Amino acid sequence: EMADLEDTYLTGKVKAVPHPFVTYFQFLKQFEDDETVAKYTIPAPAQMFQQMIVPQNFQSTREFYATNEELIHDIGVAYQEVIRQFYDAGCRNLQLDDCTWGAIVGNAAKQRYQSLGIDLEDVKKQLLAVNNLALENKPADMVITSHICRGNYHSTFFTSGPYDSVADYVFAQENVDALLLEYDDERSGGFEPLAKVSPNKKVVLGLITSKKPELEDKQTVIARIHEAAKYIPLDRLCLSPQCGFASCEIGNKLTEADEWAKLALVKEIAEEVWG
Repeated sequence: EMADLEDTYLTGKVKAVPHPFVTYFQFLKQFEDDETVAKYTIPAPAQMFQQMIVPQNFQSTREFYATNEELIHDIGVAYQEVIRQFYDAGCRNLQLDDCTWGAIVGNAAKQRYQSLGIDLEDVKKQLLAVNNLALENKPADMVITSHICRGNYHSTFFTSGPYDSVADYVFAQENVDALLLEYDDERSGGFEPLAKVSPNKKVVLGLITSKKPELEDKQTVIARIHEAAKYIPLDRLCLSPQCGFASCEIGNKLTEADEWAKLALVKEIAEEVWG
């Protein structure tokens, strides 16, 4: 049970209810055909967990959960139920939008958690635990992916830092089918952490920015794909825009024509690289 006032905080134990997002998905489902799969995106379990343990919400969370482990359990089990609701509605491709990993990379995050007296390695373990619990018992024919988002408000971002410090957790151990990673500029660091990605996962390289209208140079993007393939086989790599074109009503600083041009470039490059 949640209350949406100035912030999001607990008003009771976490539990699943018939979720309105499932109804929204059913609207999209009608547009499926032989070449189109209806996909839906929801906030990752780790997003909810992190929101409940930030300092401004910690006291209200402790009114209902004596430990983080109890909170992780209820969030994970509730997500299992919601995932089943999507599956029963016909969803076979669900994406988790996850800002948590992007928010704890880099030295600034390390210093912030140190100032709060929190062990950042413990936080990483808890984020991994809640996401993986949510994925337990997922249907075998349902693809569940995760996008590590670094912010997407009106062509801005909120975090920077390479993936190195979280790769041993999310790259190596999170049980999603694929990771969608932002790699459109230097904020994300190099491709070396991709060597940590477990062999059961694919990686979708977000090399085409969704924040600026200028089209990327095709050969530069192709060269970057092959650079990434030094650390993970090419047949486990894909290509996409770095993030959504509109994560909120205000959107990014692109026109609809700019967006279609970006998608056309993704398609053109993918056909050239993977055939």
